[in-house]
Amino acid sequence: MAEQDVHGSYSSPLETRYASRRMAGLFSPRHRIETWRRLWVELARGQMQLGLGVTESQVAQLEEAVTDIDFDVAARAESELRHDVMAHIHAFGERVPEARGILHWGATSCFITDNADLVILREALELTARRLADTARALGSFAAEWRDLPTLGFTHLQPAQPTTVGKRASLWLQDVLMDLEEVERVAAWLPFRGVKGTTGTQASFLQLFDGDHAKVEELDTRVAAAFGFGATLPVSGQTYTRKIDWQIVSPLSGIAQTAGKFSSDVRLLAQRRELEEPFETSQVGSSAMPYKRNPMRSERMAGLSRFLISLAPNAAHTAANQWLERTLDDSANRRMALSEAFLAADAILVLFQNVAGGLVVNPKVVERRLAEELPFLATEGALMMAVEAGGDRQDLHEKLRVHAIEAGKKLRAGEDSDLLERIRGDEAFAACEGNWDEILDPARLVGRAPDQVDAFLAQCLEPVLSRYPETGDEDGAQVRV
Repeated sequence: MAEQDVHGSYSSPLETRYASRRMAGLFSPRHRIETWRRLWVELARGQMQLGLGVTESQVAQLEEAVTDIDFDVAARAESELRHDVMAHIHAFGERVPEARGILHWGATSCFITDNADLVILREALELTARRLADTARALGSFAAEWRDLPTLGFTHLQPAQPTTVGKRASLWLQDVLMDLEEVERVAAWLPFRGVKGTTGTQASFLQLFDGDHAKVEELDTRVAAAFGFGATLPVSGQTYTRKIDWQIVSPLSGIAQTAGKFSSDVRLLAQRRELEEPFETSQVGSSAMPYKRNPMRSERMAGLSRFLISLAPNAAHTAANQWLERTLDDSANRRMALSEAFLAADAILVLFQNVAGGLVVNPKVVERRLAEELPFLATEGALMMAVEAGGDRQDLHEKLRVHAIEAGKKLRAGEDSDLLERIRGDEAFAACEGNWDEILDPARLVGRAPDQVDAFLAQCLEPVLSRYPETGDEDGAQVRV
């Protein structure tokens, strides 16, 4: 057979281009089948320890062969049997002739597939948590560096009271920390399906143990403990409830929401030239316009986030459409949806950390943009000072509104704003004379923003980072632009 052209068939961009090797490896056929085999080992070990006819030699032979997988043998078996689990039982059995007779004893296919899924999904959640922590670290450093640089705030995408560059970054960071908390919660809560039998009744295992309910329960507990799970589902059908998949994908959707917001903000600020994402020396922004510095990383984050958000309702539909003890219409969907959800989340966070760690601030542009709006922003300070001097707040507010409208007309006509001159020429605001430097001081207009950043980083970020040492780039994370 001619060697297959790797460029001649479709492969998922998430696996080949965007996600890290480490995350892709968790959902690889090899890791999945090795996890299946570890489940068969622990089932046999538990049965031996509880007095069934399984020998130490058989368990040892199973354990020794966990990583020795002949995928060709399994593929040939599956082409005949049309059943992937049975195909791998045959392939494993050929490798462990002494243990073949007790392999998969009393179990159903979902003992293997569902429990393995939960093991892999928990591993993926843990990797996602580390990615979130690395992203939080990068954002925290950025927020600390720019904690006190005043910048124009926006509400309704219209100029509003100033904030600081660091305070704005703390809003992005707060969402990341919320995502991390939820991913950690789900990973810690995640139960094992356990040893439940064909429809979840444990009938086959009760028969094996001659009606000894305590031993059936102990086998369930032992196999779960071997994989680090503190609890199994108290009841199940043939499969674990697919609501668990929805509960797993939901925090991944949350990550996409956070990243989508961040990527939008970066692109908006890049358009104003206040902020830029990393841009390599030889990077090309456009094939037609050499001057372009397109925010390609942020745009990719937005696109991947949109895809990931769409997978949460998919998981909900799968949970809602299960029939009785189970139907198989979930299988093909889950093979794609769960792995792609984690690969997408991983790809997003690789980009997120890269962008957050390389954001470029243009302080002079930030200052100029703020200065253009400063007279309008100073009206609140002028209002408060004039009221303190005995003026009527409602009358003063109306005067400022009229002055602002007239000054705005000049701006829309392409002329310079004369708002400040209008206010200074109004006797109602005489109390402001001699105080305009204070009123127009950007550092005063940002309020407690720098102090809020300091408190947030100390109280909310540092305790999280203490649990997550820096990982570097040893896991194959790479940004391809």
